[in-house]
Amino acid sequence: MSWIDMVIASLTVLVGSTLQGSVGFGMGLLASPILLIIDQRFVPAPILLSTLCLTTLLTLRERHAIDVRGLRWAVIGRVAGTVLAATVLSVLSADRMTVLFGVLVLAGVGMSLSGLRLAPTGSVLVGAGALSAVMGTIAAVGGPPMALVYQDAPGARIRATMSGFFWVGTILSLSALRVVGRFGMTEVSLSLVLLPSMLAGFFMSRWTAGYVDRG
Repeated sequence: MSWIDMVIASLTVLVGSTLQGSVGFGMGLLASPILLIIDQRFVPAPILLSTLCLTTLLTLRERHAIDVRGLRWAVIGRVAGTVLAATVLSVLSADRMTVLFGVLVLAGVGMSLSGLRLAPTGSVLVGAGALSAVMGTIAAVGGPPMALVYQDAPGARIRATMSGFFWVGTILSLSALRVVGRFGMTEVSLSLVLLPSMLAGFFMSRWTAGYVDRG
């Protein structure tokens, strides 16, 4: 990668991590398409590993507001969806993976803009967790399904619950990627390139989250 690529990647992750720290999701949805253009190896494992660090910090910061009941249902769905995603990854060629990535990103954007309202019932959370797992494991864009469910909750609850969900889910997704041979030392090295910008975005979000919460 050239230094220009490195700068663009760092700025993208800075904005994405600030966004996720402010509203609860958005790192993957914003950063994954741009990182894929810069270097396909950034997606999905390196950005997921960076997101794992981010969600760890966010979960600790907002742990008082976690919806424990909702988190349990969503994690059940996440486990099932991760198994499905791993199966898909093990059989698809690189060309078809690129097409599927594009479809999942567009689906995430569509969900974010849909205005759909979903009550956070057990069955809805299981379904959202499963869909988030498929989208997150394959394309690192697992936020929109869960964001639909929690969009009417207070800001701290959205960030805390989604961060807790992403923390568990990202570990599952990285484990699945490891099993199918898509997560190793190369991906760890690439994630370290993104880490400084992710940390900067997290600290910036301490201010921007309060701004968002005020409307």
